[in-house]
Amino acid sequence: MFLILAVILLLIAAVFLWRYFTSYESTDDAQIDGHVNSISARVSGHVNKLNVQDNQYVEAGTVLVEIDPTDYQVAVDRAQADYNDAKATADAASVNVPVTSVSTESQLSSADADVVNAQAGIKAARQQLEAAKANLQQADANNVKAQNDLGRYKQLVDKQEISQQQFDQAVAAARAGEATVQAARATADAAAAQVVQAQGKLAQAEANQRSAATGPNQIAITRSKAQSALAAAARKRADLEQAKINLSYTKVIAPVAGIVSNRTVELGENVQPGQSLMNLIPLEGNDIWVTANFKETQLRDMKAGQKTTIYVDATGKKYKAKVDSIAGASGARFSLLPPENATGNYVKIVQRIPVKIVFEPGETKGHELRPGMSVEPKVWIRE
Repeated sequence: MFLILAVILLLIAAVFLWRYFTSYESTDDAQIDGHVNSISARVSGHVNKLNVQDNQYVEAGTVLVEIDPTDYQVAVDRAQADYNDAKATADAASVNVPVTSVSTESQLSSADADVVNAQAGIKAARQQLEAAKANLQQADANNVKAQNDLGRYKQLVDKQEISQQQFDQAVAAARAGEATVQAARATADAAAAQVVQAQGKLAQAEANQRSAATGPNQIAITRSKAQSALAAAARKRADLEQAKINLSYTKVIAPVAGIVSNRTVELGENVQPGQSLMNLIPLEGNDIWVTANFKETQLRDMKAGQKTTIYVDATGKKYKAKVDSIAGASGARFSLLPPENATGNYVKIVQRIPVKIVFEPGETKGHELRPGMSVEPKVWIRE
């Protein structure tokens, strides 16, 4: 009776043990993984201040290393002066655009008015010339009459048919007629000169008008110069911003919170852009996870989202986690020299597939875990 009861109990225990051991998959080929942020210099210079040591925890935004900023401050001051000069030039060029536009329009209007006035002046001068010619003709006619009268009066005075006084009056009238002719001729000559002068003024006014007609081109040139000055100012402003950015790079800032590791930079060292100064290991939240290399035969029932228990050798504690994803290829495929099964004698080897396991929220508080620590995960494939 006792033997039968013992056998039954053993069978029950065996069933429970079988259900337990087949409800999970585990491996000791697993370790904590995480991001390793390489901190490097972005500008060259002399390290004049070192604010952190190896294994020191820093918050995001902490100044880790300071590079001598003197040269970069000088560059900022020079770029600021260049930008101020370019901006002043651009402002002056911009002001010249409306000034040139108004001046050009005024010159064009004035030139048009001068042409009209010159044309009117020619017309008036020609009218005066015609009047002067008419006066000259009249004076010639009067002079001819006076000279003829003088000749008749001379014959009469010789015969003493008229008095000497009447003859003297005829002589005076003849002389006056000659003088009137000379004055009328001079007036006509002056009127002709005025016509020539008026024509010269018209030619000058038309030349000024043609010159003023180039005003729109002058405005376009002035506007182009203003745009060029604005572009130059924009370039100088970009140079200034770049100089300020380079100055800011003299302070190497922690991009995330984490532990400083593998610090290679020393005080007084000259660094170059891209030179690695230290590593920063973030230890919060999703910054650390577990990479477990399961045998391919263990993946039959494994899938994302399954609950997992992580035992960490370094702390002796268990942490709650879950399967995040299964790698797209075996670990051997990512090695430096992947195996080539098409050559030599083929021997089947059970491959290992990396599985990413993430911790449940709140499980990694206290910065106890470090990338590289050995762990033993248990993935519960059946509840």
